[in-house]
Amino acid sequence: MKVLVLAEKPSVAKEIARVMGSREKHKSYFEGPKYVVTWALGHLIGLAEPEDYDKKYQTWALEDLPILPDSMRLKVLRETSHQYKNVQHLMKRQDIGELIIATDAAREGELLARWILKMAKWNKPFKRLWISSQTDKAIKEGFASLKPGQQFDRLYESARCRAEADWMVGLNVTRALTTKFNAQLSAGRVQTPTLGMIMDREKEIINFRSQEYETLQVDLGSFEASWRAAGGDGRLFEKERAAKLKQKLEGASGKIVSVKKSEKNEPHPLAYDLTELQRDANRRFGFSAKQTSNVLQRLYEQHKLVTYPRTDSRYLTSDMVGTLKERLSSIAVGPYAALARPLLRKSLSPGKRVVDDSKVTDHHAIIPTEQTVLLNQLTADERKLYDLIVRRFISLFYPPARYDQVAVTVQIEGETFHAKGTTVKDSGWREVYGGDYDDDADGEDDDAQGSAPGGKLLPELKEGQPVKVARCILKPGRTQPPKRYTEAALLSQMEKHGLGTPATRADIIEKLVSSDTIERQGSSLHPTGKGKQLIELVAPELRTPELTARWEAELERIAKGQGKPEPFLRGIRDMTKKLVTEVKGSDVEYKPHNVSNSHCPDCGTRLLEKKTKRGKLLVCPSEDCGYKRSGEKRLSNRRCPQCHKKMELKEGKAGMYVQCLGCGITETLKKDAKHVNKREERKLLQQYSKPESIGSNLGELLKAALEQKGKE
Repeated sequence: MKVLVLAEKPSVAKEIARVMGSREKHKSYFEGPKYVVTWALGHLIGLAEPEDYDKKYQTWALEDLPILPDSMRLKVLRETSHQYKNVQHLMKRQDIGELIIATDAAREGELLARWILKMAKWNKPFKRLWISSQTDKAIKEGFASLKPGQQFDRLYESARCRAEADWMVGLNVTRALTTKFNAQLSAGRVQTPTLGMIMDREKEIINFRSQEYETLQVDLGSFEASWRAAGGDGRLFEKERAAKLKQKLEGASGKIVSVKKSEKNEPHPLAYDLTELQRDANRRFGFSAKQTSNVLQRLYEQHKLVTYPRTDSRYLTSDMVGTLKERLSSIAVGPYAALARPLLRKSLSPGKRVVDDSKVTDHHAIIPTEQTVLLNQLTADERKLYDLIVRRFISLFYPPARYDQVAVTVQIEGETFHAKGTTVKDSGWREVYGGDYDDDADGEDDDAQGSAPGGKLLPELKEGQPVKVARCILKPGRTQPPKRYTEAALLSQMEKHGLGTPATRADIIEKLVSSDTIERQGSSLHPTGKGKQLIELVAPELRTPELTARWEAELERIAKGQGKPEPFLRGIRDMTKKLVTEVKGSDVEYKPHNVSNSHCPDCGTRLLEKKTKRGKLLVCPSEDCGYKRSGEKRLSNRRCPQCHKKMELKEGKAGMYVQCLGCGITETLKKDAKHVNKREERKLLQQYSKPESIGSNLGELLKAALEQKGKE
């Protein structure tokens, strides 16, 4: 009997087939002496749509909501149905006695495989391939230690609950909002509270009132010190007080009351999980979270240079310690050779900051594999991301950065001044980054162990030493509003509040952008007019992350066997009913923020302007219409009679017309046969101007010519 192997995509199936000796290639599978390797194309099976339960749901109606089937059905997805039939055919082969699930070793990978098994009514034994890298060695070791399929039943239940919860909440609230307010409005279990966080920050910025202030520094000859009030604030908001303080201190004498020296040990940062890598790539290279995920997937799957990407752990397991030198050896090339080779000459003994079994669930941190790297085969983006992963990995085996910090307190005329200085004693792990490492994570990274050692070099100072003010310096400043979220900062907040998973956060951000509720402006994320209104239309519970975070925590409990699916899904059903009821009873008005001046030529409705990657798009909001066209300006050959510039071609209820961009003059473009351009006009006049008609009125001639043209 043969074993059927189900991979998630063709490229992975091809590699498994090569490694496991299935060399006979067919259209939808590879076959060998023992293994038949086939693939899904992502999800082949999905949850049934409302119209699959009842045809009436094809038309969206507020009175039909909420739609909550007693039991959720599955359906074969139309766009990949051909591949499902191929997989189903293989499952029914008489010589296939066992199946191995080789989809991604994660919640979503488990779900897509189990749904295929359920739809095909698979009732033979099945096992699970659970690996964290795609190298030949990892695949062989994985097949040598296959796990019982039932071991992952709880992970499947968690994934099923997540899918059904998103269906119930997302579908019902989206239909309710869309039908209630006659606009394409979408909401979801994770995307709406994420939008809520962006909107809360926007309100903080709008309500912020900037204030001017001054700071005071004194030059004490050999060093400078900054004034601070008793509470530690060095800002002076009253100009008169600042001026008096400066006057009081000019030329004054005082003494050093405290000199504190302390040696600081700064340990290396933790290894990368997906969210931390996305944050770093966004801060350093401006990569979007989705871009990082895509590039990382290529490094994992195509180049086999890094371990499983969609992990939420920043630690390694104890059984990996024996592989660390092999991994270091594989990356000891090019710019990394001088950093990695010294580590290969000694024994490695990573501590709890690197290896901690208790902090690894499904997958360990993202680190390099044992595959030897050929840097010239990587694209520029792949190279950048690989560089981050390799340097972070190497730094795990370097000692802490050590520096002396000196804090000096000075008293002058009853006022307190402070100065700080730093002396680097051993750059430690910072050497891996050339001493240049900025771990400022927008104030969001709890793992950062303080920023890079800074401060000026101070002279040798002693307590009681007298000082004299050489000059006072007042520096103006202004309070700044909170910064809008970058993707790095938003990912931190999503992680902090338990919104989504490392695998889904990038897609959530992209969904908010594609639905026109937020937009990227440089590196910042701004809510659109649609987003600002949408967040006011949904129930308060869905705006904040607390409810979704509780759901996400419960899904994690189900995956660990500490919670049960039924109570969770009952709670989701009850909440869905409540959310829909609140939308139905809402008396808030929605006004589309992006209404253009153009009308739909098919139904006359004012078109909405949407931003896309290819520029502006004008879209008809009517559900039964679907008209859309480019929103970019189209210039005609018609010239403005006043300024002689080319006029813009537009489309309205009455058809096509042209308008001058400067003067505003409009002219209709008639589509009947009597409309001629100037070239046709001259041609007709020449054709119908005969000798006997010389002296005739030009208007009559033209009229005759036009009448003749109309007859033609």
